[in-house]
Amino acid sequence: MHDRILEVSLLGAKHILCQCVKILALLVYLVVLCSSRGKILPLALGAVRRFGGNAAMKVLFVCLGNICRSPTAEAIMRHMCQQQGLDWEIDSAGTAAYHIGKSPDDRSQMAAAKRGISMKGQRARQVTQEDFYHFDYVFAMDRQNFENLQSLQPEEGKAKLFLFLTEFGSFDDSEVPDPYYGGEQGFEYVIDLLEDACADLIEKVAR
Repeated sequence: MHDRILEVSLLGAKHILCQCVKILALLVYLVVLCSSRGKILPLALGAVRRFGGNAAMKVLFVCLGNICRSPTAEAIMRHMCQQQGLDWEIDSAGTAAYHIGKSPDDRSQMAAAKRGISMKGQRARQVTQEDFYHFDYVFAMDRQNFENLQSLQPEEGKAKLFLFLTEFGSFDDSEVPDPYYGGEQGFEYVIDLLEDACADLIEKVAR
């Protein structure tokens, strides 16, 4: 009788273990699925939620020269944070030293101003290794700058590095195109992409 009870208990434990394995496999599948769709940061891992709704998160946007894309992202994110009462630290930088100390491109400023966003007081700077110790997240505007940042990133730095549009936003674009050599329409499109992605970031982190 005792052996029979033990056998039943073992079978029950085995069944529970099998169910746990199935659940774990499903979770792994969901993580892989989210990853393949480029949304693993907010959806699969939920890493950003640990900061809480109004916790002071530190975000750095990075492009090449820090006069078009990343300062636009900085201005948009700061504007949205002010509107929603979020005490986040927002900054931007470039991987290159082409324009250190210069204001954002006039065309970027004009495109932003049309939407009520000011870029006044922003100055270009080059990203440093210290940034990876100070900021929580570093978002690259394109793959080339993402790879450049990977080579600069210290192993012990706390910042998480991501390609911005693969994590946030509803557009199909995975990169923010450089509008520098184009016309007004290119700068407008950059703002479309960044407004969408920044709003998505806030919605997923601060909800």
